Amino acid sequence: MIALSLGLLMLLAPQGEVTSARQFTIQDVAWIKGCWEGGDADSRITEQWMAPQEGTMFGASRTTKNGKMVDYEYLMIRVNEAGEIHYLAKPSRQPESAFKLVRVGTREAVFENPEHDFPQRIIYRVKEDGSLHARIEGMSNGQVKGVDFPMKKVPCE
Repeated sequence: MIALSLGLLMLLAPQGEVTSARQFTIQDVAWIKGCWEGGDADSRITEQWMAPQEGTMFGASRTTKNGKMVDYEYLMIRVNEAGEIHYLAKPSRQPESAFKLVRVGTREAVFENPEHDFPQRIIYRVKEDGSLHARIEGMSNGQVKGVDFPMKKVPCE
């Protein structure tokens, strides 16, 4: 029973070394900088992040399907006046939303906004092979829902 409990704790533990909320800095999420791409033959997602400067990282994402852009998103990770780090997302055809950084490690960052319709959580995780796993999750129509976006680092063009 103890072994099972320890195993579950290890599975649920965040990836990498975790930093407490009082110590968050923009450098804690700097590992996300660069260009990332995922998808299949019909649909492709590209996400690009600039290196942190003056407490801010700028990013953009686009989704193409069958050679046409179908979605885009302007992104920003920034330190606000209170010293908190927020992920700001402005998807195509939707208002901007902010998600607060609630947990960060050497390979993982978790942003949350429990008041947002969907998603309420945005997770970025770098895997052992160097690939980036982005995930959005939360409640939608009374059910827990999650969408995964596996990406590999690519040269920035």
